[in-house]
Amino acid sequence: MKIDLDDLVAVAKVARPRGIRGEIVADILTDFPDRFDGLRSLIAVTADGRRRELTIEALQIRNGRLHIRFAGLDSIDAAEEIRNCDLCVPESEAVSLNEDEFYDWQLTDCRVETVTGEKIGIVSEIMRAGGPEILVVSGVEKEYMIPFVTAICVEVDIGKKLIRIDPPDGLLEF
Repeated sequence: MKIDLDDLVAVAKVARPRGIRGEIVADILTDFPDRFDGLRSLIAVTADGRRRELTIEALQIRNGRLHIRFAGLDSIDAAEEIRNCDLCVPESEAVSLNEDEFYDWQLTDCRVETVTGEKIGIVSEIMRAGGPEILVVSGVEKEYMIPFVTAICVEVDIGKKLIRIDPPDGLLEF
């Protein structure tokens, strides 16, 4: 089941409880770990879409992971209740990006078509493999892997959920 995060941005994912007093360890999902400085609350979202606002009592980044103590989570059992939850902030609190930069959640579900109007499919995933990001585009009959570079993705209109591509010969043939 897909979580409805239309108005939220996931910034971390709870990995596990830590200790017996309800602290949790979470994996950071943002490229901007400074965004956690001074943060007072997060919204935990379960796999079935239930939300729970949590007030932060203490937060540290250790070894690239978040260690958080939330008000009201004072036992390992209480912390276990939010295991695997996405920890989110309202979209309005997302870190601003440059005009030509996009969050994965903005690109996911965008329609992809060529500059000549040929419909290719819908972005289902963004992959990272050491080079440029790769848009995984689900078409009617097959899946396409399209490098997310300006030479190919010549227009990105987040408002219209549309990406126009100018594919080099052979890109769409595999």
